[in-house]
Order: sequence, then structure tokens, then C-alpha cells
Amino acid sequence: MAGRGDIGQVEPLRHPNIHMFREDRWLPAKEPLHTDKPDAAGIGLGMSFAVELLKEYQTASIGLVPCAVGGTPLSRWMPGADLYENTLAITQKALDSGELKGILWHQGEADSTEERNSSTYGQRLASMIAALREELDAGSVPFLAGELGRFLVGHENYRYFATVNHQLRDLVKTIPLYGCVSSAGLSDKGDKLHFDSVSLRELGRRYAAQYLKIIYANGLQPLIEHNE
Repeated sequence: MAGRGDIGQVEPLRHPNIHMFREDRWLPAKEPLHTDKPDAAGIGLGMSFAVELLKEYQTASIGLVPCAVGGTPLSRWMPGADLYENTLAITQKALDSGELKGILWHQGEADSTEERNSSTYGQRLASMIAALREELDAGSVPFLAGELGRFLVGHENYRYFATVNHQLRDLVKTIPLYGCVSSAGLSDKGDKLHFDSVSLRELGRRYAAQYLKIIYANGLQPLIEHNE
């Protein structure tokens, strides 16, 4: 989710209505949104997701709450584990001055190296989603997950990525207000592992389309628009 796209590969995205939560305060959003690995941080999907939503809700104010840490397994995102608890704490602080409208998730490469992790991925992710929604009182908040890059077929270390992708898609049948975003046709940055910047821009737009689909299909309150 953090994104490793090269900064100079695409035009920068900025918008006065898009902010990011960093060091316990809201700042104008700019890339890289994440600071998990400063030497590797780059373009992600968050900015194009937000910009696309503003085409539909032009006067809305969108706050992005970056929590991702690249290269990590799902085990560290389960209740009680370090990254889950850190995300929970950051989000709760952000909610002092905002309203949770969606949760974006893109992870799974680290769980696709071994069959035992990939085969239980869907079950474990479903458990995490349920716990996170309960703790954040977010039962009616859409949860969007994206497929791993299909170019992983050319990477010898992630031989079970298709199993993870299958389970990500399958969760649509069992988890309310859940959407899975396709990675079809997207490209890597030359390492057969990370999406390139152009593909991340497109992935963000696909997340936005899936988000709007869930909102409209379920009659949920959309983003709040400010008319003053």
C-alpha cells in the first residue's frame, strides 16, 4: 500500500482538498504519502484514489491516513500485533478531527512465498477486517483490497501469489461492504515485484471506482461536501 513508484515517472498530484495525517496533524497531501522506508518511498495509489473521488464530490475534504509498512506479512497486521495496534492508534487520533469513510488495503506478497501462509490468507484477512471494524465502530465502512501484481508470475520467490489473489477475490462473497480491485494489465517497475508509477495511478482510480460502486449499491452516506 505504501507504493514504490518512481517519483519522477509521473506528474505530481496535489489538491487543496486532500490532506494527509502525519505526526498527529493534518497536512497538505503530497507524495510520498508514506515514510515507512524513506529511501524507497515513492508513488502509491492513495493520491489518484482521492483525486478521482473529488471528480464526483468536488467540494469534499478528503483526509488520507497512511499506515502501511512495505514488505510485511499479514501476521503483523492481526489484532495484538505491532502494525495493527499502531494503525489503530493512528486512526483513532485522526478520527478526533475526521470521519472514517473507507479502508484501503494492498498487501500479500510476503504471504505468497509459502503455501501454508497463502492458503490461509483469506481466512486471516477476514478475521482482521472484522476486528478492525469493531474497534473503530466501522461496521458500515467499505473495505477495499487490491490484487497483487500479476507480473509476480515471473518472480521465483512469490510462487503462491495467485492463491492470495484468488482468496482476495473470493472474500467478496462473505464480507459485507468489501471490494476487490483488479490488477489486470498493470506493469511492474522492472523488478517483477513492485508496480510502476503509471500503474499505481491507474490502480488508485480503480480503487475509487470500486469504492463508489459499493457506496451507491448499498445506499451509504457519500463523502461530506462543504458548500461554504
